[in-house]
This record gives sequence, structure tokens and C-alpha cells, in this order.
Amino acid sequence: MIKVRTPATTANMGPGFDCVGMALQLYNTLYVEESDRDLLIESRSNQPIPLDRRNLIYITIENFFKEIGKKQPGLHMIQHDLIPLTRGLGSSAACIVSGLAAANEISRAGLSRDELLQMAARLEGHPDNAAPAFLGGIVAGAMDNGRLFCCKLDTPKLSDLAFAVMIPDFPLPTEQARKVLPNSYGREDAVFNASRAALLTAALTSGRFELLKTAMQDVIHQPYRSKIIPGMNGIFAECLNKGALGVFLSGAGPTVIAVVRRGHLARFVPKLPSEWSFQFIEPDDAGVQIERID
Repeated sequence: MIKVRTPATTANMGPGFDCVGMALQLYNTLYVEESDRDLLIESRSNQPIPLDRRNLIYITIENFFKEIGKKQPGLHMIQHDLIPLTRGLGSSAACIVSGLAAANEISRAGLSRDELLQMAARLEGHPDNAAPAFLGGIVAGAMDNGRLFCCKLDTPKLSDLAFAVMIPDFPLPTEQARKVLPNSYGREDAVFNASRAALLTAALTSGRFELLKTAMQDVIHQPYRSKIIPGMNGIFAECLNKGALGVFLSGAGPTVIAVVRRGHLARFVPKLPSEWSFQFIEPDDAGVQIERID
């Protein structure tokens, strides 16, 4: 049996729309083995996932075998999913990464992590969740003619930070969150976000975390999505008032993440609406982990 553990991811981190993401220590675990049966999927979590051919991990495995030109065997899959669905924490990317990693092992195709990452980025359409899910840490990436070019940031002082993850009890499908975005932006907005994205990577790699409040500002997606996420603007203001270094919408939302100095954790107690939960989640530096077990 093959065990695949894949981290949650947060994308955009403010201005890094579709190009900057970070892995978090919240995991989906997949157990998969060949089976005489065509397909058997079991779930060990309370989340509603498809237990048939509509399952995204299965679809990913199926596509992998078609791409390498091998016959797919019957499969027995067990999913233990802790990443909440449709909350902006990379649940779809985790399924794709898990499926590709598992298929590579089952098929013994021997594809490299970079080759698998290229496949994941093509399937996702953007790299900001798939890249950190594979590589861990904070990753900046760009697609060029269907190929991903990415770099895992060297962030030696990242352990000085804590990430306060605030998750509401309501979902926000990515498709809905993308529909509220405009089709085009003016030069002023483009320059605003480009300058913040550059400052964000510089602040993270240099340890100049006092710059994050400005570096995590955004005008490309957060203002538009705040209109369909009740309480978002108030939570941003509350977190900054309580001493957060920066605040951003995680992916397409609705999860909000505040960056806090580790020495200030005891003082960071934001007042949130009743439908929002709050926890500190550490960054994951390893990315997807694969092992064969008895």
C-alpha cells in the first residue's frame, strides 16, 4: 500500500494573485493499493467527498495513466482529509497532487517531482497551490506557454512568524469567487499589485516583516471578494488592530490568515463573528510525502 500525505496551501498571500503560495501543516492523507475490484473508495473523515469515479483523486490517477499510455489497475483508496473543502486552503490542489504522486508510484513510471509538478500546474491552471503542495515552504511561480517556472523562497526567519488561520462555517466555491473579478484592470491597479508582490517576496526573504502590512495589500481580488464574504473587512481591521503584521485572504477565500510575530501570540486574540473559527497553523517545509507501507 502507498501512503501519500499532502499539505494544505494558502495562495495569493495578498498581491501574489495566482503566483505566490505557502504550504501549511494541515494534511490530507491518502492510502491506495491495487485491487481486484475496479474501484473502492473509503473516507475516514466527515467531509462529503465522491466515493465513485467523480472523485478528483481518482480522476487525476485516471488521467495520469492515460498520459503515460499504461493500463490502469483496479484501485482501493482510503482518504483521511483534514483540509476543509471550498475554504481557500487548497483542497483541490491537494487532491491533484495526491493523485499524481500515488499514480507515479503505482505505475512505477518514475517521473521526477518536477515532472509531476508540471502536470499538476497544467491541471490546476495556475501554480500557487500546486507548487507549495509539492515543494513545501513559500513558492513563487509563473506559467509560460503551458510550462511552470517556480522558485521556493529562502525564508530563514520564517520560524519567527505564526499564521492565524480564521475559517468560517460557510463555503465559497472558487468558481463563484472568480466570477466577481473584473475582466480587466487599469494601469494604476497593475502597478499597485506589482509593487506589493515585489515587496512581499523581498520582505519574506530578508526577514523585514515590518513591511508585510503594506506588502500584503491588494486591489486585484480582495476588494471584490470582500463583497461576497460577510465580515471579511471587519476581520482584517480587527487583526491589524490586535497587532498582526499583515492580513490576507487565503486563495479565493473565504478563509482569512493573519501573520503574527511568534512572541506576540498571547496578545493576539481577535474578536471574530460567531461563524468563524480560529487556530494557529505552522508552515510546512517538506511538501508532499510518499511512502510504501505494509
